[in-house]
Amino acid sequence: NKMSKKKFEMPTAYTVLLGIIIVVAVFTWIIPAGTYDYVEGTNQPIPGTYKVVESTPQALWEVINAPINGFYEAKDIALFVLVIGGFLGIVMKTGAIDAGIGQVIKKLKGREKIMIPILMMIFAAGGTSFGMAEETIAFYPLLIPVFIGAGYDALTAVGVIMLGAGTGVLCSTVNPFATGVASGFAEISIGDGLGLRLIMMIILLSFAIFYVMRYAEKVKKDPSKSLIFDLKKSNEDHFLGTTTQEIPELDSKRKLILWIFGGTFFIMILGVIPWAYKFNITIFEDINSFFLNLPLIGKILGGMVPLGDWWFGEMTTLFLVSAVFVGKVYGMKEKEIVSVFMTGARDLLGVALIVGVSRGITIVMNAGGMTNTVLYWGEQALTGVGSTAFAIISYLFYLPMSFLIPSTSGLATLSMPIMAPMGEFSGLAKSVVVTGYQSASGVLNLLTPTSSVVMGGLAIARVSYTKWLKFVMPLFITFIIMTIALLALGSIM
Repeated sequence: NKMSKKKFEMPTAYTVLLGIIIVVAVFTWIIPAGTYDYVEGTNQPIPGTYKVVESTPQALWEVINAPINGFYEAKDIALFVLVIGGFLGIVMKTGAIDAGIGQVIKKLKGREKIMIPILMMIFAAGGTSFGMAEETIAFYPLLIPVFIGAGYDALTAVGVIMLGAGTGVLCSTVNPFATGVASGFAEISIGDGLGLRLIMMIILLSFAIFYVMRYAEKVKKDPSKSLIFDLKKSNEDHFLGTTTQEIPELDSKRKLILWIFGGTFFIMILGVIPWAYKFNITIFEDINSFFLNLPLIGKILGGMVPLGDWWFGEMTTLFLVSAVFVGKVYGMKEKEIVSVFMTGARDLLGVALIVGVSRGITIVMNAGGMTNTVLYWGEQALTGVGSTAFAIISYLFYLPMSFLIPSTSGLATLSMPIMAPMGEFSGLAKSVVVTGYQSASGVLNLLTPTSSVVMGGLAIARVSYTKWLKFVMPLFITFIIMTIALLALGSIM
């Protein structure tokens, strides 16, 4: 068995993306170049205006340069990812999030049944706001003994953590790494489509909670109903024998940090919802001009951008200021703030680079004049299918794509510049295409064996991958059906 495993290993995302750049470059020699007329002052192609132009095939030099130019084009998003990495690094270092969740666990001891929905909501909040995934690994050793001690099994704990955070990521309301990157390349605000994603979050999360609670109850009534019943004895010895790790204490400092953490995301959401421009709500513009018109103070404040007109630059600034603020509140010295921030940013350097490399694909396609031709073919193939059908088609297209390109930011960068305008041709709001993409990517991440979050969590819980599939499959299929229904609803909203 070892031998057969050795043969094929999935290459890293970078290699896959570089491969795609080469393939796309080859295609620029074959596929005719074309162009559209654009809506004045935007990058929005007008349907039916496609015409063939002279092609500019992309050669070796362009291929080698593509990832570099891609990084230049996507620098605002790449920098945003790095700064958020630093911000999360500092918040995690203070132990505030661990302390907060630890406090909830302590408070609910002996009432484990109600612990399931409460913890799943907390993990989902993390998933939907900052794409909490790797950060959940720390909670497996903490929660598994609690659930086993309460008469459930290790699988219940995995369900609470993985499906809680996973459902949150699936319904990413403002997750910068999925919705943020995709909205950026679809040239819309993260605030677009927020309503649909909130509805989705409520429906899907309620179902996930019901699903885990039903399984947990079954196991508690009759332990032999557990999918991992054969491990009951050894799991009890393994998890209950060990002393659980020390949870940092939720002191007033950490409480304040949790408030700042939540407040930062709250301000970000206020910043990206187009209040004035879409909803004619001018309160933030008014507050802004009030302060800027004050004598002296206005001069000192400088040219602030009102909430609602924010884009990646302003959001990056917000997280940078917040990171320093959190470090200061916790009592870190200047050197420590900088070094922890750097470590956090370093952890997300891979994501930032992937955004650049995958943007290189779009650059080669655009330079070769191929993007518009592919759009034109899409327009031809999908003319008359209507917005609802396109919403469903794009979701089904993203399911296999998410498996091939597990990096959410990479997939968004690569596909949004084509999928979003194609959706527009079918009369579908770009934000629904973004929602379709992130739900497909999110649902696959609940069970993809290429995910370190899935495999790591299962390894700690001593649950085999096949048992996990057996447990999660009905939920997986239900999620896909629910998402299709919600996207269809979103397409007519």
